[in-house]
Amino acid sequence: MNYENNRWLLNKRPSGMPGDECWLLDKEIISDISKNEILIKVDYLSIDPYMRGRMNDSKSYAPPAKIGEPMTGETVGTVIESKSKKFNIGDKVCAHKGWQTYIKVSDKDISLYKIENHEIPIYTYLGAVGMPGRTAYFGLNYVGKPKKGETLVVSAASGAVGSVVGQLGKHNGLKVIGIAGGEMKCNFVKNELGFDECIDYKSPDFKDALTSSCDDGIDIYFENVGGITTQLIAPLLNNGARVPICGYISKYNSPNIIEEETPFHVLGKLNPAPKHRFFVNTEWMDEWDAVTNELSQLVLEDKLRFKETITEGFENAPQGLRDVLSGKNFGKQLIKI
Repeated sequence: MNYENNRWLLNKRPSGMPGDECWLLDKEIISDISKNEILIKVDYLSIDPYMRGRMNDSKSYAPPAKIGEPMTGETVGTVIESKSKKFNIGDKVCAHKGWQTYIKVSDKDISLYKIENHEIPIYTYLGAVGMPGRTAYFGLNYVGKPKKGETLVVSAASGAVGSVVGQLGKHNGLKVIGIAGGEMKCNFVKNELGFDECIDYKSPDFKDALTSSCDDGIDIYFENVGGITTQLIAPLLNNGARVPICGYISKYNSPNIIEEETPFHVLGKLNPAPKHRFFVNTEWMDEWDAVTNELSQLVLEDKLRFKETITEGFENAPQGLRDVLSGKNFGKQLIKI
C-alpha cells in the first residue's frame, strides 16, 4: 500500500524569527517497508524551543538540521505496518524523526520507543512525561541537587519544562518561585501547579517583586530564558547556589547569537560564581525508562499537572514554532495531525 507523506523540509537558515521561506512543504510516497522496519502514522508533533537553534549552521551540542531534510522534532503516533518482532500494528510509539506525517523507521533506531502506559493521553509523552519532563527531572535533581527548605526560582514557569521543574521542586520540599509572562500564566502557575509564588516579568515592578519574593536569596535557579531575567536573578543567588542551564530562549532569534550575552557571561562574572552548566537530558539515557515511568505515575496520581496548546493541522507547524519563540503559546505546544 502507498502512503503520501507530507514533510516540512528546512529550506533556508533564518536570521531572526524564522519566516515561512525557511521551510518547504514537500510530499513523498512511502510504499514497502523492509525487514525489521515499521511504519508510523503520526498523531502529534512536538514543538520545542531548541528547534530554533538547530536551524542555525553553528557549533552546538547537537548537529544542525540539514537543508532539504525534514525539520527536526519528536512525534507520537500509531504503528500501521510492521515487519518487526518488537512492534505490532496498533502500538503507540514515540520517534525523533522530524516534521512528517508518516515515518518509516528501523526498530533499532535509538529514538524509537513504545508507549506502555495507555491510562494517560499519548501526547503527554511529548510533554510532562517525555523529553521536557525528563529534562526537568534531570536538570533539577542532578544539576540543581535540591535540599529541603531551599529556594528554587524557575523561569518560563508555565512552559513544558518549567512547569514540571516547579512541581518536582514542591515534591522535594522547596520554596518555589516561578517567573512567567502575563496574569493568566502566573495564576495558572500559582493556583493550578502549586508554586508558592509566580512573578510576571512583563510587570513594571518585576525587579521589586522578585527581590521581595526571594527574601532568603536563591539556592537554585533553573534557567530557561536568559537576558534581563538572568541579570536580575544573579545578585540574589546565595553562596553555593546551583544553576542548571536548560536554555536561554530570549536570545534564540538574535541574528548574531554568538555575540550575545548569555547566562554563562552573567554568572561567570559573579564572585564567587555559582555552580552552573548547560545540560541535555541525553546525558542520562540509561535512566529514561525509569524516569518516564515515575513521571507518568505522578500524572496518574494528579501530582504532576500540565497545560498544552494543541493546534490542529500539519500545515501550522511553522507558526507553532514562532508562537513558542514569542511566548504566545501556553504550556506545551503540540500540532495535531
